[in-house]
Amino acid sequence: MTLHLYDTLTRSKQPVRTPEPGKPITLYLCGPTVYGRAHIGNARGPVVFDVLYRLLQHLHGADNVRYARNITDIDDKIMAKAVAENRTPQAVAREFEQYYQDDMAALGCLSPDFEPRATDHIEGSYGMIAMIAALVDRGVAYAAEGHVLFEVAKFESYGKLSRRPMDEMIAGARVEVAPYKREAGDFVLWKPSRDDQPGWESPWGRGRPGWHIECSAMIRGVLESETIDIHGGGIDLQFPHHENERAQSCAAHAGAELSRIWMHNGFLQMGETKMSKSLGNIVTPRELLDAGWQGEVIRLALLSAHYRQPLMWTDALLEQSKSIVERLYGKLERGQANTLDRVSHALMDDLNTPDAVAALPDSAAMLGLLQRSPDEVFRSGGDSAWIEDRISANRVARANKDWATADQIRDELLAAGITLSIAKDGTTSWRRA
Repeated sequence: MTLHLYDTLTRSKQPVRTPEPGKPITLYLCGPTVYGRAHIGNARGPVVFDVLYRLLQHLHGADNVRYARNITDIDDKIMAKAVAENRTPQAVAREFEQYYQDDMAALGCLSPDFEPRATDHIEGSYGMIAMIAALVDRGVAYAAEGHVLFEVAKFESYGKLSRRPMDEMIAGARVEVAPYKREAGDFVLWKPSRDDQPGWESPWGRGRPGWHIECSAMIRGVLESETIDIHGGGIDLQFPHHENERAQSCAAHAGAELSRIWMHNGFLQMGETKMSKSLGNIVTPRELLDAGWQGEVIRLALLSAHYRQPLMWTDALLEQSKSIVERLYGKLERGQANTLDRVSHALMDDLNTPDAVAALPDSAAMLGLLQRSPDEVFRSGGDSAWIEDRISANRVARANKDWATADQIRDELLAAGITLSIAKDGTTSWRRA
């Protein structure tokens, strides 16, 4: 069976190619701009792509898959935070980069093969300055007042990824209308930097890159290909970020498509609105972890709906996910398992994680779940010595037919969140409720 994924560009499910000798499958996920803690909506893409990464490694072997997830560490928001806190932009970026990596690891995400930083790919033969220069030479970009802009009118298939009229795209993205632009939709590849701002020397003066050019250069730099297999990100990145990435990469590489498949995950919603820092309706992975939710529970909640669909984030969803995780560990503890075929079949059809979860606990590793032992889940934490002592006392009371004392001890344990199970042969086991 061949893995098929839904491609936003063609609006259809497309087969993922089989790797050839020396040509691994290549994945790229747009990572964070590191000026603050990621919210749980930001984690949906990394968790979904982690499932895809695990699946591809299972199908073809780790040596035949290359996964990159970038870090945007030069941005106006990073610079503004640095000024407000009297720190360097680099210090701000490194702090929140580490937070992001820790949070994604806590949700069970494997480390990507590459985690390029934008600032490491500005210079060099495959860097942003070189790519911008190539676009200027090809006549699809122009310099104006210290800026370099991509001229959208020169790229005939612009808008093909979004499939919306240009005026609608511009209005929806709040594109800046500036006097140095030939058309409102032209987007910035390079911008000037003041003396007190980070900057790099270039043919157009000291400055820094625009956001969109960063990913195109990092893809070419670390995945070493003009066309990769799978490019992913949230649906909010479809325009303008991915539309602009595609345009500049195709134009720089003589028409070669940037990606064979474009994947976009749906929004997480709080109430009727998407989760957004600008709206202030966010919750972070760290807040959830600190509140006592296990990383596996949060991960399962993120995988509970198909990745392309919106997902309503509620406490009820977390409680439901917690119950499912505990039920799955119970099956694992009892040696119950389903067939690997059912898990694989679900994931091969555009990562149908809800169906794959229903087939667990067998092959849970492909979903990044059930990474602990049942004993750790049900019996770790707390005062185990006290628990074992009370269980021993319960056993003695039962042996003496002192049912009142046995029931009293059982109630004490239940009040402490401990459930006793007594087998027909009198063997006692316990777990946390």
